[in-house]
Amino acid sequence: MNLWAGVLGIALARRFSDPGLGKPPRLHSLPIDIQSSYSFVALLTNMSTKLQWGLIGTGGIARTFARGLRESQTGELAAIGSRSKETALEFAKDFPARCHGSYEALLADPQVQAVHISTPHMAHAKWAIRAAEAGKHILCEKPLAMNEEEALAVIEAARHNKVFLMEAFMYRCHPQTAKLLECIASQPIGEIKLIRATFSFSFPYDPQCRLLNAELGGGGILDVGCYCTSMSRLIAGAATGKPFLNPLEVKGSGHIGVTGVDEYAIASLKFSNGILAQIAAGVQLDLENNVRIVGSEGSLLIPDPWAINRGKAGFSKILLFKSHIPEEIVIETDRGLYALEADHVAEQIALGRTQSPAVPWDDTLGNMQTLDRWRAEVGEKLT
Repeated sequence: MNLWAGVLGIALARRFSDPGLGKPPRLHSLPIDIQSSYSFVALLTNMSTKLQWGLIGTGGIARTFARGLRESQTGELAAIGSRSKETALEFAKDFPARCHGSYEALLADPQVQAVHISTPHMAHAKWAIRAAEAGKHILCEKPLAMNEEEALAVIEAARHNKVFLMEAFMYRCHPQTAKLLECIASQPIGEIKLIRATFSFSFPYDPQCRLLNAELGGGGILDVGCYCTSMSRLIAGAATGKPFLNPLEVKGSGHIGVTGVDEYAIASLKFSNGILAQIAAGVQLDLENNVRIVGSEGSLLIPDPWAINRGKAGFSKILLFKSHIPEEIVIETDRGLYALEADHVAEQIALGRTQSPAVPWDDTLGNMQTLDRWRAEVGEKLT
């Protein structure tokens, strides 16, 4: 039985009628109700056919996503696409699936329903547009494109071809983020004043690697700074009951290396509700990667905001500081981060949506615009 033909009617009926599941999230609502998704995913699990995924790219993140699919309750790896058949076959030793020696061949595979795109950044837009034209649903790694103009083209392709498209900010699909938004709504720290978000690491220096190669879309801002802008905009919006908020001002500085990309950078964001954000990102500098939200009556600390619990099932926590002794808010998941992301995508597709309430298209465009402004402040060429 085909998953989408069999599940949509019963899923919609239960999701709208069962008061225990609550209302489905609207596209302009705060990110997805994770607990409701768990119940919804249970329906998908009982179907005889899972969402058939194809991979465009065979690098490290493709392996991470493929491992997540092993835990997924709604999807499975069907095909691997690489620029060479040999690379695809090598990947398939660890993750068995049909192998294609080109991305075009994968997109022509009639059994592939959704694709995960993890090419170098400069190719994200190209292959997302090609996937949309081939009628495939799309989960594209961040950033969706190299700049706002490219991102608009990708979104228009998805809209025109009526396929699902989501930028793969996996942390948005984790219950920890849902719990954080609950905390912000209940105002345990009073009025939010300041956000500090950091994502930076020191990668062994190689001017040809994707992280430092300008032609491949390298640089810390595009690679991991996008998380900091995404989280800051999410929190600033949630503080006023909105799904996100774009900054009025973006001031930045950074170190441009010999390859022409930012090796590490900082920025200050100012929002219309008075909230300030201090963010830092890099690929050649180790920093403490966390998020702190400072309010008028205390603060929240997210020690592990990005690849939560190393992407595995288990426990994570948010620390609430109202005094010198923090209160721990513990979150438990039965699946890893990338399985949760895959299951979230399957839910949205089954509901007939083309965009996700966790990362709606306007949010992606606002984040891309903020990245463009940050990179311009640093003096990086926008391509």
